[in-house]
Parts: sequence; structure tokens; C-alpha cells
Amino acid sequence: MAGSKEITGKIKSIENTRKVTSALEMVSASKIRKSQNLMSATRPYARMMRRIVGHLGKANPEFRHPFTVEHTGEVKKVGYIVVSTDRGLCGGLNINLFKKVLADIGQWRAREADVSLVTLGKKASSFFKNIRVEIVAHASGFGEKPQIEDLIGSIKIMLDKYREQEIDQVFIAYNDFINTMAQQPVLEQLLPLPPTEDEEVRDIWDYIYEPDAETLLDTVLVRYIEALVYQAVLENLASEHAARMVAMKSATDNASELIDDLTLAYNKARQAAITQEISEIVSGAAAV
Repeated sequence: MAGSKEITGKIKSIENTRKVTSALEMVSASKIRKSQNLMSATRPYARMMRRIVGHLGKANPEFRHPFTVEHTGEVKKVGYIVVSTDRGLCGGLNINLFKKVLADIGQWRAREADVSLVTLGKKASSFFKNIRVEIVAHASGFGEKPQIEDLIGSIKIMLDKYREQEIDQVFIAYNDFINTMAQQPVLEQLLPLPPTEDEEVRDIWDYIYEPDAETLLDTVLVRYIEALVYQAVLENLASEHAARMVAMKSATDNASELIDDLTLAYNKARQAAITQEISEIVSGAAAV
């Protein structure tokens, strides 16, 4: 019966774990809709900002903003803004993104370029601390409703480094929300601003700037970069809840299967013990 008691303890332990994973699954299922709505609400703004910047990129104004100009010479330093989650239990969401960033960092290091990071989220900070990478800024604790004001300080550090030509290229890495079952790690170039692929941007035309092109373009382009990073944070938040919901559902199903297997093993052990007791009783009666 010692084996039966041990199995019973394992069953109770796994049942407690199943309660936790099931609760986390339901919590993520309730939060994913809110995060999707928040993400969808900001997409039109980001899309229109991208369209405006696309027109600016094809125009020929007298003033060329530093964000639209590639640095001359060999790329000596590269910057990354890595967006991750604050919490775990979301499957391979973070590690898949980190692997993609590490592969790209490896390519730049092979070309003898230095690397600097801005990490958004506790998981990115804790992961890259163990790697020989310079982390110039970090922010976390955005909650369920991230505010762009919480990101501006970290983004400004990377933008200022690009203005001063301390960094030659800037990339952003995040998880793109495709649907509940699929989230894709994405690595995109932020600076210098790449040409837009928006089909609406076909004709070459320019704007009339008031008060002047330099002041207006600086405000618009900084706001554009902030909007892109903010949108990436929202995409990553929706991906986090979707990935956690799927991971916790898988864990709950696995726990149920394990409980069934242990219950079967318990019944077999109990039946074997009963059979042994009956055999001992019969043997004793026959001896008398």
C-alpha cells in the first residue's frame, strides 16, 4: 500500500497544478480580447503615420532630417529595441524572439560592429544581462494598458545616439500578433527610416511646412518612431496573452492525461494489494 499512497500524493499534487494552469488559461482568455481591441484601435494611427512618412521619404525637401539619412561609411555600431513580456508562462514566445535577435547580433559582430540594446520588459532585461551586450536603457511594468509616456524616455536615448552618429542603424524586435494560435517574432529596421511599402504611396509629392520643415519634420518623425514602438508593445501584449492561454491549456490537458495514467496505476497497485491479501488469507485457511 506504500506505492498506492505515493501515487495518491502525486495525483493530488498534479490536481493542484491543474487548477493553477486552468485559472491562468481563463485569465488570459479574458484579457486577450481587451488587448486585441487596444491593439486594433492604434493600428489606423500607425498606418496613417507610416503613409505620411512614406510621402516625406519620396519628396525632395530642402531639409533632410537625420532620421531619413543613412550614415556614410561602414556600420560600426547597431542598436536594438527589444520588446518582451514582464511575466513568463507563455510558451516559447520570448525565447523565439531572443533567438532571432541573437542571430542578427551575431551577424553584426562578425562584421566587427558593436551592439547596444534598449530592453522593454523584464524578460528581455534578465536574458540579455547574461550576454555581453550593452544595455543603455530599460523599462518595464507597463501593465494591461501601456502608456506611450512610459516608453518615451527609453526611446529618446536611442534616437539621440543616432542623431549624434554614435549608432549607425536601429532595429526593433517584437512579437507580431497574427491570430490567437500564431505569433511571429519580427525584426524591423527603425533608423534610418526604410522606404514604405504602402500601396497608397505611389506619387511623389511634398507638403507645405509651417512654421518650417526642420521643426515640423523633427516633431513628426520622433512621434512616428514613438508610435511604431508603442504599436510593437501592444502587439507583443496581445501575443503574450494568446501564447499564455495556449500554453496553459496545453499544460492543463497534459495534467489531465497524467492524472488518468496515475489513476490507472493506482487502481492496478490497489488491485494487486487486494489480490495478495486474499491469497494470504486463503493460504492461512488451507494451513489450518
